[in-house]
Amino acid sequence: MNNPAKINRSRRLRKKLYMDEFSILGFGFTCELAFENEAELDSFFDEFISFVESNDLHIAGGSDDESFDGFITSIGRYESATEEDRTAVQNWLTAQEKVSEVVIGKLEDPIYVD
Repeated sequence: MNNPAKINRSRRLRKKLYMDEFSILGFGFTCELAFENEAELDSFFDEFISFVESNDLHIAGGSDDESFDGFITSIGRYESATEEDRTAVQNWLTAQEKVSEVVIGKLEDPIYVD
């Protein structure tokens, strides 16, 4: 299959496909959790979602009792997450007492991953 980034496309099509100047960037993260009960875990997720949304970001992810991973993008249609967003998420997660081994990924295009 051809690499979609190497095909010459019109501006209109690049926009529809979120390519080149219209690409969006986000970042993944992983961390370990050590909550003692479901109520603590629910509270953590509620606070984290509030934090993410208050920064005009969107999160998709999953967890089990011991780990949590996800991908964060901007809420804006053609907007990207930034290095500042990465730092803010990392700082928030590392500040949580029952969260450890926080790893924040680089900014990347979630649609056209190399």
